[in-house]
Amino acid sequence: MNTSAMDSGDARELLISGLGRRGFLRAATAVTTAGATATLLSNDPAQAAESTKAPITAYPKEILQPGKGPVHGKHYLSSLPEQVRWGYVPSLDSRPVLRMRSGETVTVDTVSHEGLLEDQGRDPAAYFKGHGVPADQVLDDAIAIARDYTRTTRNFDVDGPHVVTGPIHVEEAQPGDVLKIEILSLLPRVPYGVVSSRHGKGALARQAGGSAPAGITLAEVMPPVSTDGRSTADPVHYGNVSVFTPVRRGGAGVLNGVVPLGTSGEVAFPLKPHMGMMGVAFASADALTAPVLNSIPPTLGGGNIDINRLQQGATLYLPVFAEGALFYTGDPHMAMGNGEVALTAMEGSLRTTFRLTVCKQGSGEVPSVAFHYPFAETPDAWVAVGLSDPDGSQNGQINDLNIAMRRAVVNALDFLEHDLGMDRAVAYAYLSAAADFEVSQVVDRTVGVHGVIEKAHFADRHHT
Repeated sequence: MNTSAMDSGDARELLISGLGRRGFLRAATAVTTAGATATLLSNDPAQAAESTKAPITAYPKEILQPGKGPVHGKHYLSSLPEQVRWGYVPSLDSRPVLRMRSGETVTVDTVSHEGLLEDQGRDPAAYFKGHGVPADQVLDDAIAIARDYTRTTRNFDVDGPHVVTGPIHVEEAQPGDVLKIEILSLLPRVPYGVVSSRHGKGALARQAGGSAPAGITLAEVMPPVSTDGRSTADPVHYGNVSVFTPVRRGGAGVLNGVVPLGTSGEVAFPLKPHMGMMGVAFASADALTAPVLNSIPPTLGGGNIDINRLQQGATLYLPVFAEGALFYTGDPHMAMGNGEVALTAMEGSLRTTFRLTVCKQGSGEVPSVAFHYPFAETPDAWVAVGLSDPDGSQNGQINDLNIAMRRAVVNALDFLEHDLGMDRAVAYAYLSAAADFEVSQVVDRTVGVHGVIEKAHFADRHHT
């Protein structure tokens, strides 16, 4: 099933139909953009993977309700209540919802948690209606999850927020292997998203005892301390802040997220869709809501890794810990800055197509680091991942960026030495002179740093 990319008139009409004409006009008031580019959302995965430029984002011609519109993969997985875990990831012995062979492709209809959560009323139809979205433009699977999910009893203050789809059993995968996850296409399912900040969470969060975190004052805490309603024990009255973020086409045809600028005007930023969560089962547990399965912290099995470079055309490599790997995904992002400082990205449901391939020891098919730690690459760079506390919620929680940074540097050194043949001391010097180490995120309990090694620097390495 294929749908051609939209021209500017098509995109305008989709936004009008999705938000209502008044909502569209509110979202489109006199915004100019600075010629930014965004990731291609082509209906041709091969074309997307081969593209080295940053072309214009394109939408399908319809809201992508479950099973409707373009599906690029051989397999298709929806996110109905029986196919998801809300706030928790699969364990090593979880029953798969789909089985596939190594090297095959799968399209997953992921669902954003924003608009479904308890502090937003747990009624996405009503929540989005309040922002001008008509009922037929709210995703049916989002409504079903909020209304019918019964696998676990939700506890807003304890559970992770994410709608986690899976797991998928990949034939041939065994502990000690690597699962190669190629991101072939990313299609926004709706023309809007949400960015949220919640009390006690984020880069400027108030501490559990009521104090400010080191380095800032209580007056600088966000959301402001004066609005903290957690004592009510009712999430609707917690005083959390969610910013509805419509999408509009800006300069050069780029699709942007739009947020208000004071009482008049708006700020626009380019969409850069990616999956915040891609993982394999990592831990055993005796309950679906065991703390070690909480969806918030990333682990050696990936999960909520929140690296914004993992866009269309990128590849994530994860060490395998369970038979079949048990791959899962969720936390779809339409855009995210490094750090994800407020707590969430621009969260919005995506239809994502992956190729899942099992790689064995000694095959030479994957970076050697990936057999014991997450590692990634894009068409232009290798990405060495560092996490502050990669065993998830086991043995306490450490959120020290220094630890994440050191691990990213060590993993980058290991790659340069063992895979590219650099002398380790020279590699250390090279990283200092030419590599960028970026903060992945600071909001997931386990914080992350990733090192970016440009492939162009090594274009002549076989001709020295």
